[in-house]
Amino acid sequence: MKVSFIFIIFLFTIYEVPHPVNSQTDSCSSILNLNGLVSFDTTTLDCLLVWTSQNFVLRYMQNATNLWTFVLSAPVSNSYIAIGFSTNGLMVGSSAIVGWISSDGTGTVNQYYLGGQTPSQVLLDQGNLQISGNSSSILSQSSRLYLAFQLIIDQPPSHLLYAVGPTGVLPSAPAYLLSEHRDEVSTTINYVAGQSSSGTPQATLKRSHGVLNMLGWGILIIIGAIVARYFKEWDPVWFYSHTLIQSCGFILGVAGISCGFVLENRLQVDVSSHKILGILVLVLGCLQVMAFLARPDKSSKVRKYWNWYHYGVGRILMVIAISNVFYGIHLGEKGNGRTSWNAGYGVVLAIMCLVAVVLEFRMRMRN
Repeated sequence: MKVSFIFIIFLFTIYEVPHPVNSQTDSCSSILNLNGLVSFDTTTLDCLLVWTSQNFVLRYMQNATNLWTFVLSAPVSNSYIAIGFSTNGLMVGSSAIVGWISSDGTGTVNQYYLGGQTPSQVLLDQGNLQISGNSSSILSQSSRLYLAFQLIIDQPPSHLLYAVGPTGVLPSAPAYLLSEHRDEVSTTINYVAGQSSSGTPQATLKRSHGVLNMLGWGILIIIGAIVARYFKEWDPVWFYSHTLIQSCGFILGVAGISCGFVLENRLQVDVSSHKILGILVLVLGCLQVMAFLARPDKSSKVRKYWNWYHYGVGRILMVIAISNVFYGIHLGEKGNGRTSWNAGYGVVLAIMCLVAVVLEFRMRMRN
């Protein structure tokens, strides 16, 4: 009986005494003690879970007027981990501290300047961050990576970026080129309040650009074409319906493209192919509007040629618009691991195609 009582007390002691950080699921309720492993004290740092899906935990503290300590914790995944400091929440133009541990156990920490979206534009040993002495290091403990460093800076930027590299692909000497990350997130941090929130820069404008173009060029224009082809028996209702639907699609599309120009200017990203296709769709749309205004009478000898032109340009417009919508979704969701927009638009497109096939079969059977 006495032995059982002692055993119960022993178990209670094990589960109730606080432990240092010691597992793959780091927690801000745990005590981080890397003293002796890094060149500064880590037991009194403020702590935030900054990236839930990747279990990234950031600890930080202002040690002096112009000295800040950071420790980024992430699960070991045989890939690099990175934290970027940005003035506007965008990757391009930011400076990042990147660390990894090679298969031989050697830890490497480098600063990069993110000058573009391709590996060749990510420049080694450049950037706007001033690292204090030899304070930067990365180590592995109990299936966790700890990227630790100190910055000489009065106030770090409030926009922080986090990224994790592709599994099994680590930078190697002498160039230490970074492969494109497999996932990333942009966040905003309030150092005083100890709060962090994630969000895509210009998210509302991006969403507006996508929705307006998808609804305008990618859905309404197609519906208007279906009405014009399959409902001519209800004259003149089909004509007014066709005109109204195409007009709404054109207006929404122009608004969406306008959002795209503003978005490109704010994000400073290279989307030249997407932009060219968008401008081509806009030009074709304007040509259709002008063709409508110059529409000859049904009895005119040139009406046949006008019809060929109108049908041809309209079909080319729809093909390019559909392609560019999917391409835009690809650009917008790149690196986010989400395919909801792609699938959603694909389902809507499939329904419209099915309706068109049924109506085409009905029209041919009737004729």
